[in-house]
Amino acid sequence: MFSFLKKKEEGLMVASPIKGKTVELSQVSDPTFGECMLGKGVAILPAEGKVYAPADGEISMMFETHHAVSMVTTEGIELLIHIGLETVALKGDGFEAHVQSGDQVKKGDLLLSMDLENIKAAGYDIISPIVVCNTDDYTDVQGIPLKQVSAGDQIIKITK
Repeated sequence: MFSFLKKKEEGLMVASPIKGKTVELSQVSDPTFGECMLGKGVAILPAEGKVYAPADGEISMMFETHHAVSMVTTEGIELLIHIGLETVALKGDGFEAHVQSGDQVKKGDLLLSMDLENIKAAGYDIISPIVVCNTDDYTDVQGIPLKQVSAGDQIIKITK
């Protein structure tokens, strides 16, 4: 009868940009990610070298070395997808960008390719943090850890 008085929980989901296994962000050895300095999210141990758009939106920054990409979804979620740890030192070796800053993308569009074997052979950890950089804009941001995922599967739950 008074259903209009009930507060509806508003939530958003972020899809995985990478096929692999999700890991709690706190398990990432780099404190910038592991201590959630850039925001909350989840990390993925990639099973293949492709990164897809996790949602519709705009590429806000394609890093020059192609080791990371940031985007803003149509819902206003600011995402950072960072491939491996300290991989900026590879100066783009083993990475290929398929989009550039300012591009409009649809969920599932190919953003980056990377040679995981090359990254590992160079001595870098391939664990890849997916971070909601505007975490403070939401009531809660929770990664869904310990799950095998395909690109497009839900990995982060956001409560408005």
